[in-house]
Amino acid sequence: MQPPTLPRPDVKALGVSYRRIPIVAIGKDIYSDSRLILHKLEKLFPDGALGASDPDQRAVERLLEKWTIDSVFGRAATLIPPEMPLLQDPKFAADREDFSGRSWKANDLARLRPEALAHIRDAFQLMESTLLADGRDWISKTSKPSLADIEGIWPFHWLSGMKGALPHDLISKVQFPKLFSWLDRFNEALANAKKAAGKPATLSGQEARTRMSAMDFAEPEAMVDDNDPLRLTKGQKVRVWPTDSGFRHYDQGELVGLTETEVVIRVESQDGILFRLHSPRTNFRVQAVDQGQSRL
Repeated sequence: MQPPTLPRPDVKALGVSYRRIPIVAIGKDIYSDSRLILHKLEKLFPDGALGASDPDQRAVERLLEKWTIDSVFGRAATLIPPEMPLLQDPKFAADREDFSGRSWKANDLARLRPEALAHIRDAFQLMESTLLADGRDWISKTSKPSLADIEGIWPFHWLSGMKGALPHDLISKVQFPKLFSWLDRFNEALANAKKAAGKPATLSGQEARTRMSAMDFAEPEAMVDDNDPLRLTKGQKVRVWPTDSGFRHYDQGELVGLTETEVVIRVESQDGILFRLHSPRTNFRVQAVDQGQSRL
């Protein structure tokens, strides 16, 4: 487990400056951003895949992925109750300001709260009146949670589990019975899955690096698309960083792969081990180190 605020020496020791968590390491490949992590887990472990094969259902998965991250989550974060102990900690507030680029002072959050509540209530209403309107158990009408449910439920799940985030006179089981029933089913399925999986092993940062160093890469090295609009070349030194949050922290290394969906660079750990850092193209910027102008 990593601390909720910087510094995160275990991550830095991998040669990674990316400041958001989680990250996932599979062998010597390190994956950042939950969007890319989910796609890679689906691809690398197909026996446990939860994604749909039907194009219409896959479209719903992708649209939910973009909607929850790009539209819902930013407003949801504004609903963290100002009285929470973490928000009383100046270190945490400063860390969140570095992360988001906006004020996390209690009075500023309180000022933004009514507008955020209106936005989040609309998100609850959208789900209640469309994808859940017919009383289905799961979004894709599956027998158990699918990737569409994971992509769609997480901001609602996060908010509903945070005491004081949602005022009951606006957002509760009374106003949105189908969505809260969906949350109850998901919590039950999640508890059963955790029980079946057993207790995960806990490693120190050094133990994790040692294991990673002894393993191969999880997938073949990606190509660099000659037709990519950035016109970058394999082996070129580049920097990569997110543009939506955590954008003050850059990773730099040799360009290994550049496709429509991801950028891959080579990074070096503090032990001198070479890893590959994967980032999605969506909401990430790639810039040649020797150029002053950014390339999206």
